Amino acid sequence: MQARSLVYRFQFAEDTDMEEVEKTLFLSILAVGFLHGEAAVRLDAGYAVDAEKRVVAVDAATETGRAVTRVFTGFCILEYGDENFSIVRDGDPLPQSPAAAEPAGAAA
Repeated sequence: MQARSLVYRFQFAEDTDMEEVEKTLFLSILAVGFLHGEAAVRLDAGYAVDAEKRVVAVDAATETGRAVTRVFTGFCILEYGDENFSIVRDGDPLPQSPAAAEPAGAAA
């Protein structure tokens, strides 16, 4: 049986510092590691960052991945403001390269 895929794609506003966004993602992963354990995070917390396209994709197909997504969302609201990013829930698998981290059908 094939595992169901679930990816959340976060799109950030032009004036958002993507280096800081990536640090926020790492802090979220660290926080979830305290709850679920380092092994669970290493096995289940997949993500991709494309700073040029201003996109972060997080694999939420597991309980650990969903926890990372929730913590990251909360930190982003607090740090950058709700109006400076959007989230798209997508069933496509996590991209192998961060440059592919865009919603299905968005390629030109």
